[in-house]
Amino acid sequence: MALNHLFSTHFTLLLITITLLISTVGKTQQWKAPMLQELDIDNISHKLHDDPETLQMASEDYGHMVHEFPAAVFHPSSIDDIATLIKSSYNSFAPFDIALRGQGHSTHGQAMARDGVVVDMANFRKQRNGVAISVSKDPLIGHYADVGGEQLWIDVLHVTLEHGLAPVSWTDYLYLTVGGTLSNAGISGQTFRYGPQISNVLEMDVITGKGEFVTCSSQRNLELFHAVLGGLGQFGVIARARIALELAPKRVKRVRLLYSDFSAFTKDQERLISINRRKQKNALDFLVGMLLMNQGPINNWRSSFFPLSDHPRIASLITQHGILYCLEVAKYYDDQTEKNVDKEIQVLLQGLAYIPGFYYEKNASYVEFLNRVRSGELKLQSQGLWDVPHPWLNLFIPKSQILEFNSGVFIDIVLKRNISSGPVLVYPMNRNKWDDRMSASIPEEDVFYTVGFLHSSGFDAWHKYDAQNREILEFCSDVGIKVKQYLPTHSTQEDWINHFGTKWMKFLERKHQFDPRMILSPGQKIFNKQLQPVF
Repeated sequence: MALNHLFSTHFTLLLITITLLISTVGKTQQWKAPMLQELDIDNISHKLHDDPETLQMASEDYGHMVHEFPAAVFHPSSIDDIATLIKSSYNSFAPFDIALRGQGHSTHGQAMARDGVVVDMANFRKQRNGVAISVSKDPLIGHYADVGGEQLWIDVLHVTLEHGLAPVSWTDYLYLTVGGTLSNAGISGQTFRYGPQISNVLEMDVITGKGEFVTCSSQRNLELFHAVLGGLGQFGVIARARIALELAPKRVKRVRLLYSDFSAFTKDQERLISINRRKQKNALDFLVGMLLMNQGPINNWRSSFFPLSDHPRIASLITQHGILYCLEVAKYYDDQTEKNVDKEIQVLLQGLAYIPGFYYEKNASYVEFLNRVRSGELKLQSQGLWDVPHPWLNLFIPKSQILEFNSGVFIDIVLKRNISSGPVLVYPMNRNKWDDRMSASIPEEDVFYTVGFLHSSGFDAWHKYDAQNREILEFCSDVGIKVKQYLPTHSTQEDWINHFGTKWMKFLERKHQFDPRMILSPGQKIFNKQLQPVF
């Protein structure tokens, strides 16, 4: 096995050299010939597309900052097609890279495959026409939904609600694929109580980097199960995920509070998430925090919440303090619990140190609340402001260092640069809601914060946001803040080793076990085929 791997590595190096020489004379198309010839044996080559429009689509993502052209885009019509594609590469004399593209919502090219094959899961979803979502009940584990990895969470919501059920953990934006969010973790304001989405998966069907179709769970093929969840697509393709369901609420009571003191803001957040038991009735269901600054409108595209009549006095406070910290909490209810929801919220919020008089509340249906970003998206799309660069930075910060992060980053970098043009989120999570056996890398402390800089920019301006992101990371490194990136992007393997920390060797072992020829998800740039040791 080691000999074969070394030989194929040598041959891959030779092919890459030849490709580079060919590209200098404008004949890169020849690079695809060996790959297409081999795929023709498996009778799937007609599902590979290399027309300029299709290749252009697969060379871009939501970030609009990275552009990598594949050799071809694959349009599967079945899960078997995907397995056949991967197996063809795995068994090839010179394996080619394969990336799965769901909604292309990555920001740094994570779903791209330069000179490889991009599998278009959006096209696959359309062919399946939504049939890959089914709801069942098991006497031991309760209700669950079996969902194709290519399906969108918004469709999962609609199908499960027909049964009066729903998953309990979500992302803020629902037009993402199940396989995509489970490959990262899937977080939002519910995470402190219900855990990330990866903590609510019961079982999966996975196509490994060898093209093998494997059913896995915490009781069956558990090493693969834990590897894939939060594994950044490195170990296999999620063909099906079994998601735990609970009774769906009808409506949501939302409350926003404003703070000028960051210490009080974080203290109150930590107090509220300490009441986090899943079945506990007097706990919140959702909690997020965000920054309000002069750089943008008080009501941003993600949410219109504050009444127009209060905008002047909120703006005056922002001018006075530079930054305000907004805490949003939510509690779900239905017809039976509606009469008590206000009282329960008041009990939970009693004694909080927000600015007196700056208390705001709203009611919404459960669907309206979960899908709250969609209306903003449609508005931006109509204005041509959605498909623009998104130089995002998402971080996990240990609780013990969040005050230092506020003074060094929010105040001394973000406020001083004065370029923010999108939401900045900051809210805590409980580590005990995560399973450390899974691949996702998080801080070691019992409570840690997620911080998201969700910038949008013009095509000629994203570099200044990218520079700010680098300055933030450099500050954290210089002062010893043990930051972890969520939706990570690193350029060197040393950075990836630092990212995974004590999990790195396990991550590497799993890679060699489930994708030994390092075919899958090259856009993450975790592995270099020429440099990896052979086990």
